[in-house]
Amino acid sequence: MSKNFDELVAVMARLRAPGGCPWDREQTYESLAPYLLEEAFESFDAIHEATKGKPENLREELGDLLLQIIFHAQIAEELGDFTIEDVCAAIAKKMILRHPHVFGDRKLDTATEVLNNWDELKRAEREITKKEEKPKDSIFDDVPLAFPALIEANKLTKKAAKVGFDWENTEQIFDKLDEEATELKAEILVGDNRKIEEEIGDLLFVVVNLARKLDVEPETALKKTNRKFRRRFKFIEAKLKEDGKSFEESNLEEMDALWNQAKKI
Repeated sequence: MSKNFDELVAVMARLRAPGGCPWDREQTYESLAPYLLEEAFESFDAIHEATKGKPENLREELGDLLLQIIFHAQIAEELGDFTIEDVCAAIAKKMILRHPHVFGDRKLDTATEVLNNWDELKRAEREITKKEEKPKDSIFDDVPLAFPALIEANKLTKKAAKVGFDWENTEQIFDKLDEEATELKAEILVGDNRKIEEEIGDLLFVVVNLARKLDVEPETALKKTNRKFRRRFKFIEAKLKEDGKSFEESNLEEMDALWNQAKKI
C-alpha cells in the first residue's frame, strides 16, 4: 500500500487500541452503518461541485468515505473476520476477472456489452466458487429497501427491463404519464388523501421509468434541479433584502418576477 494509505490504517488502529478514543473503541458494524450511508451521500453531492471545477470538497468527502471503510475493516480485523488487505485483494481480483476485455482477449465494444458480460461473469463465478447465497424469491431481492426512493425505483425498473418487462419506447411512457396525471386529478376531486398519495407515487414512478429509458439517473437529475431551485430562490431573498423587505411584505407576483430574473441570469 502507499505511505498515506498505510498511515490512515495505522491511525484507525491506534484510535481503536487500548488507550485510544473511547468513542471509536465503542463502535460496531451496526453503529457505523448510518455514517457510511451519510458519507456516501455527501460524496454523491460533492460530485456536482467537482464537475463545476471545484474538486476540493469531493476530495474531502471521499476521504471521509474511505475512513468509514477503514473503520469497518479495522473492526473486522479485531473480530478475525477479514483485514483491509483482504478487502483490497478481493476487489482487485474481481475487477480483473470481470474485465476480460481489458486484462484478457475478450472483445467488448460498447458499455451495454460490458454490463451484460458483467452479469454473465457474476453468474459464472457463483457456479465455480459455489458461493453460498441467500435463497431469492424475486429478482428484486438484492435491491436494498433502504435505498432512497428514486434510486430504488430506478434499480427495480432496470431489473424488470432486463427480463423484458418494459415499455418499447418513450412515447408509450408519455402516454402512461398522461394516464397517471388524469387519475391523480380525479382523486384530487374526490379528496381522498390516501389515494392522492398513491397516485402521486405512481406518477413519480413513471417519471423514473422515463429517465431510465433516456439514460438519465433520476436521483442526480432531481439533485441538480434542487440546487437550481436553491440558487434562484436565494436570488429572490437577496433582492428582497436589498429593498429592505421581508417575505410578509412581498407577494407572489413580485417574487415570481424576481424568479424570472434569476432564470435569465
